[in-house]
Amino acid sequence: MADLEAVLADVSYLMAMEKSKSTPAARASKKIILPDPSVKSVMNKHLTKMGEIKFDKIFGQKLGFLLFKEYCEQICDESVPQLKFYEEIRKFEKLETDEERIKLGKEIYDQFIMKELLSQSHTYTKEAVDSVKEALTLAQRNKTLNPHIFEPYIEEICNSLRGHIFDKFLLSDKYTRFCQWKNLELNIQLTMNDFSVHRIIGRGGFGEVYGCRKADTGKMYAMKCLDKKRIKMKQGETLALNERIMLSLVSTGQEGSPFIVCMTYAFQTPEKLCFILDLMNGGDLHYHLSQHGVFSEREVRFYAAEVILGLEHMHNRYVVYRDLKPANILLDENGHVRISDLGLACDFSKKKPHASVGTHGYMAPEVLSKGTPYDSSADWFSFGCMLYKLLKGHSPFRQHRTKDKHEIDRMTMTMNVELPDSMSSEMKTLLEALLCRNVEDRVGCMGRGAIEVKEHPFFRGIDWTQVYLQKYQPPLIPPRGEVNAADAFDIGSFDEEDTKGIKLTEADQDLYRNFPLLVSERWQQEVAETVFDAINADTDKLELKRKQKPGSDSSYYQQDGPTDCIVEGEVLKLGGPFLQAWQKKHLKLYPNRLEFYHKNRDGQIVYGKGVELVSMLDIKDIYQDFQKFNKTENCIVIVLKTDTKLIITSPDKVLITQWKDEIINGHKTSLQIMSNMTSKGFKIYGALTNSPSTENFKPPLEHRNSNGS
Repeated sequence: MADLEAVLADVSYLMAMEKSKSTPAARASKKIILPDPSVKSVMNKHLTKMGEIKFDKIFGQKLGFLLFKEYCEQICDESVPQLKFYEEIRKFEKLETDEERIKLGKEIYDQFIMKELLSQSHTYTKEAVDSVKEALTLAQRNKTLNPHIFEPYIEEICNSLRGHIFDKFLLSDKYTRFCQWKNLELNIQLTMNDFSVHRIIGRGGFGEVYGCRKADTGKMYAMKCLDKKRIKMKQGETLALNERIMLSLVSTGQEGSPFIVCMTYAFQTPEKLCFILDLMNGGDLHYHLSQHGVFSEREVRFYAAEVILGLEHMHNRYVVYRDLKPANILLDENGHVRISDLGLACDFSKKKPHASVGTHGYMAPEVLSKGTPYDSSADWFSFGCMLYKLLKGHSPFRQHRTKDKHEIDRMTMTMNVELPDSMSSEMKTLLEALLCRNVEDRVGCMGRGAIEVKEHPFFRGIDWTQVYLQKYQPPLIPPRGEVNAADAFDIGSFDEEDTKGIKLTEADQDLYRNFPLLVSERWQQEVAETVFDAINADTDKLELKRKQKPGSDSSYYQQDGPTDCIVEGEVLKLGGPFLQAWQKKHLKLYPNRLEFYHKNRDGQIVYGKGVELVSMLDIKDIYQDFQKFNKTENCIVIVLKTDTKLIITSPDKVLITQWKDEIINGHKTSLQIMSNMTSKGFKIYGALTNSPSTENFKPPLEHRNSNGS
C-alpha cells in the first residue's frame, strides 16, 4: 500500500510538471482578477509618493516595459522606431558567437543607423555612430565583435523615450493597466490555498521541501516549510529569519544569478514558515555521485565553473555561504547546477562572522578556529573540498571514511593534502591554491575574489560569458520523466511527538511579523512568462463591455478636460440602518468636499441620484490612526460636527493608507484656506458677518441644473 501511495505521489508530481509547460489557460487553476481601473487615481498618488513615476523605474520593470512597448506600438500618435532599435540591441548582446554578433550587428547598423543617416533623420550623436562603425569595420578583419558596441546608443535611446513620449504614456490606458498590475502586486498576501502542494522531495532540520504549483500562473516551485514548533524546540529562530534575509539579498535585483536557488515569495501560516524557491528537479551532486561514481576533470570543470559564478554573485553582495558541498548543489532538468539552502549564509558587509558553522570536512581552518573572524575566504576552501570529493568520492580530510568530527577537524587544521599523480598539474595546483590554510595565500582571497579563481590555468579556454548563459553542454542530463529524488517514504517525516509539548505564544508569532516577502522582479517575470497576455485580453473585454452598457461611466477611462478632483476610487463605507453593512462606494475627494457615489452590481458608478456630499467644514476631526470596526481592520474614522461618524475602509492596504493620508491632508488644507480667508476678511472688513458654512457651497457641476443652481 505504501509503495502504491509513493507511485501515485510521483505520478501526480510529474503530471503537474507537464501541465506547467502547457498553455496559460491550462496552467492556471485560479484566475487573476485585476482591480478596477479607478484604482489608477489613488495608485498614481501612492507611486508618486514612493518616487516610482519615473521613466527609468517603469521602463526597468518587466511589466512596465511590456505595457510601455504596447503603448508605443498600438496607441502612440507618432512612430517610435527607437524602441525596436533598443530591443534589437538587447537581442544582439545575448548572442553566443562572434559570427552571430557580426551578422546581426551589420543588420542593425544598416536598418537603424545607415538608413537614417541617408534620410538625414538620424538623431543620435556622431560619437555613437563612429564608435559602432569602427567596431564593425575591425570585426570584418579580426572576426571578433564585442557584445557591448551599441552601449552608447542605449542611453541615447532612453533619453529620447523619457521625454514627451513617456509623458503621453502616463495619460494612456496602458499606464492605467500598469497601475492595476502594480496594485495587485503590492496587495499579494499568499496562503497555502495559492499553491497545489505535491510530493515531498527533501527534508532538513526544521522542516520539509515539497514540489508545488502556483495556482494562478501554473508555475512550478519548491516549497520549503519550516515548522515553527520545531524551530522553537531547537532555538533556531535566528537561523530561520537569517535564511529569509540571505535569500532576499541574493534573489533581488534585475541581474539575478542562474546559479543560485533563489526565492520568489516568503509567507507564513500559524504553524509554518514557507519559502517559495526555484524548483530543481534533477537531484543533487551527492546523489549523482553515488549513482554515477566519481567525475572526470572535464566534468568537474563544468560544475566548478557554474558554482564559481554562484559564489561570485553572493560575494558581490557580501554574503558568505558557509555550507558548500555536493549535497547542496542541485541540478535542473537540463543538468545545469545551482547552489541551494542558504540557512547558514551570513552577511559580512558590516561585521565579519566568527562562528564555527558548516559541515565537517568542508569547513575552512579559520572557521574552525574559534573567535577568528572570516569572510568569503571560507567558501573558497570549501570549494576546494567539494572539487576533491567530486574527483575522489570523499572529502580530503575524511581519510578511511572516518566519521569522527574531532578527527576530521584536526586533520583540516594540520594535514597537508596529498594529491594523487593521476590528477593533471592544473588540477593539482588549483586544489593546492584553494586548500591553502593561510588565508592570505589562498586563491580567491588576495583581493580580486572570484576573478583569481577564474584566471587559474585549470579554467583556461573557458568563455565565462558562455558559462553565464548556460551554453556549455552539461556532462550529466537527469533522466526525463523521473522525480530524481528519494522515495517519499524513504525521505520520511518528523515525529510529531517531538513537538507535542511545544506551545507557540503571541511573542513567538511576533518574531515573524515581517517574514512575508514578494520579490517584485521575479513575480513580474513569472506573470510575463505565463498569464500576462491572457489576463490583459480578458480584462480588456470586461472593461469594454462595461463601457458599452447603457448609463455606464467612463470617467476613469478617459478625462474630459481639467478637474479639481484630488483623488478618486472605490472604498467600503459602513452603512445600513444600524451601521452594520459595508457598502461599495465610489469616493471622490475635492479640495472642499467628499462625494460618495453608489455602485451598481456591475461595478458601475451611479451618477445623478443618491450622491452623498460631505463638506470639509462639516468635519470635526479625522482619526490619525486606523481603527477597528465590525471586526474589520484599517478603518478611517471621520467625525462630523454633529458627532456622527463616517467610517470607510478597503481590503486594499496600499489604497486605504493612501486614502487616509489624502483625506487628512485635504482636511488640513481646507481648514488652512478658511483660516486665511477669515484673517483676510477681518483685515478688510473688520469682522465677518457670516461664517462660511455648507450653505455657501454650490453643488459640483455634474449635479447642477441648466440654470447653474
